[in-house]
Amino acid sequence: MPIRVTLDRMLALRKARSKELAAHVGITEANLSLLKSGKVKGVRFATLEAICAYLDCQPGDILEYVPDEDS
Repeated sequence: MPIRVTLDRMLALRKARSKELAAHVGITEANLSLLKSGKVKGVRFATLEAICAYLDCQPGDILEYVPDEDS
């Protein structure tokens, strides 16, 4: 998929823990793990907003477009 999730990098930069982020955002740790691994097909804007607010970042800091080699 051409969208890569770089949430792990932002968590490390902010010295934040996944468990704390999940609790703040209101999602399970399992769902956050799926998001971090890129195994989800979408994310709600409200969830993205809460993540960005907690990490003090922009959506582009945790999402990256990488075109497929076939494109």
